[in-house]
Amino acid sequence: MTRAQFWAPEFRVEKRDDGTILMEHPGQAERLADTIPARLKYWADTTPEATYLAQRADGGDWRRLSYGQVHERVRSLGAALLDLGLSQDRPVLILSENSLDHAILALAAQYVGVPSAAVSTAFSLVSETHDKLIGVAELLRPGLIFASDGARYAKAIDAIRTPDTKVAASAPTGDMMDIAGLTGDPAKADAAFDALTGDMVAKYLFTSGSTGSPKAVINTHDMLARNQDMVADCFRFLRDHPPVVVDWAPWSHTASGNKVFNMVLCNGGSYYIDEGKPTPHLIGETLRNLHEISPTWYFNVPAGYEMLLDEFRKDRALAEKFFAQLDMMMYAGAGMAQHIWDGLLQMARDVAGHDVLLTTALGATETGPFALMCTEQQDAPGNVGVPARGITLKLVPNEDKLEARLKSPSITQGYYQDAKTTAEHFDEEGFYLLGDALRPADPDDLTKGFFFDGRIAENFKLATGTWVAVGALRARLVDHFEGLIRDAVIVGENREELGALVFPAEGVTDADLPALQNKLDSFAAAATGSSNRVRRMVVLTAPPDLDKGEATDKGSINQRAVIRERPAAVEQLYQAPRGVSFL
Repeated sequence: MTRAQFWAPEFRVEKRDDGTILMEHPGQAERLADTIPARLKYWADTTPEATYLAQRADGGDWRRLSYGQVHERVRSLGAALLDLGLSQDRPVLILSENSLDHAILALAAQYVGVPSAAVSTAFSLVSETHDKLIGVAELLRPGLIFASDGARYAKAIDAIRTPDTKVAASAPTGDMMDIAGLTGDPAKADAAFDALTGDMVAKYLFTSGSTGSPKAVINTHDMLARNQDMVADCFRFLRDHPPVVVDWAPWSHTASGNKVFNMVLCNGGSYYIDEGKPTPHLIGETLRNLHEISPTWYFNVPAGYEMLLDEFRKDRALAEKFFAQLDMMMYAGAGMAQHIWDGLLQMARDVAGHDVLLTTALGATETGPFALMCTEQQDAPGNVGVPARGITLKLVPNEDKLEARLKSPSITQGYYQDAKTTAEHFDEEGFYLLGDALRPADPDDLTKGFFFDGRIAENFKLATGTWVAVGALRARLVDHFEGLIRDAVIVGENREELGALVFPAEGVTDADLPALQNKLDSFAAAATGSSNRVRRMVVLTAPPDLDKGEATDKGSINQRAVIRERPAAVEQLYQAPRGVSFL
């Protein structure tokens, strides 16, 4: 058993004549506060000296800021934002990696009722056209643009700056203001804080923009606060064990920017900004941080956990430091392979002497994101759990799938300046259309949780009329290749058989053709029918293109965009003999 304490939910299930299922965890979670900034004030009054935020100073020692220090700076900076003319209608646009200045600016804006929008660094630093960033700026009309490094973001800023837009930076250049020099009267900020209401916009978070311009998801103060009530209701251990987080995931995404960041603040924890990443070039910085800080709550993608597991096996001291205070591990972003799952759980038992929950969940930018969570230890990865208290899950038959829809106080009211798209994403009963299909772990007992069963829009039929569940097949294929490919696009709509366009893992070349062919043959041999048998595969040597929509800023692949942009690859897939080829 894990030592951390979680909820013990009870559910009400209704089954309608048309096959629709409604499942809810009745009641509402206990309220922590009316707004997220109210928790900053609470902890500044209660534990003013406790470490809240920390980041390495120029790659050296940790620079730690207490709750009292952050609250004081937030009040001064918040007043300065008001003096600059910012308001609900003139937000702050943040072009920055995770940093202390980024965090304080976002909190200061929330504190005084000014929305902020942190956008993916890929829109500024990877894109050559800045089309997505331009679309964001035209939609929001920001009164202030903030960049962590003025010179590094100068080209992106020039692409979106207007004569009435002010610019500030941590390392300013040219006529940019120094963020450290922006100060104002704290009393003015406190008055704005006292006037906050739940329906005011706290921030905008942008969807990935894989199909056209990114959409601005409205995050109100009440939406964010209610979502954190659900988190605290689920993770009961937070009451007695404030979270310590060592986190690299970007705040431009809801998982870290909302759930993790707000979870730390709402529960009086400490957030250590990890400037590493789960890549061969940057994992060393993560390892350095974990040698010094023992997290209590840890998030990573499966590839990151695989790198950590390899290091734990070589470095007992690192493993002991990591598991010393750990309450739970969470993964998302991709499916986790069984050998990584088993290795992490066994490592926890060996090092900590007890089980540590390893789990995943299901949510979206539009859901806050906390929605479904699995807190029962599983034998295998993939179970995304059950709905949080206050959420109603609606499962609607769609072909041979169950389409998931959600209703709760923590779901967005819609997309900024886009009534048409908003209407398209809610059904006649006010449920948000998640776009995902779910498969019950036990059809006779829905309290056992659910498995992700693919994106509804991705599924298609073969020429025989057989439905193909793309999401599940794609995950199994990538998992089967055991690190040789990093993602796959399933092809075969209106064709006789399936094929796959795959992006190879780093270092994989045509010299690996025999290994790839062996894996493809064994995958095909294990198939149970035409809906999951893949015997054709083209390895794409050119990486996915962000500007063409083939990849999102999160690194996930847009299936339809890849097929649309690479007709030669699709032609080769079906013109060449069955097997593996490179393009």
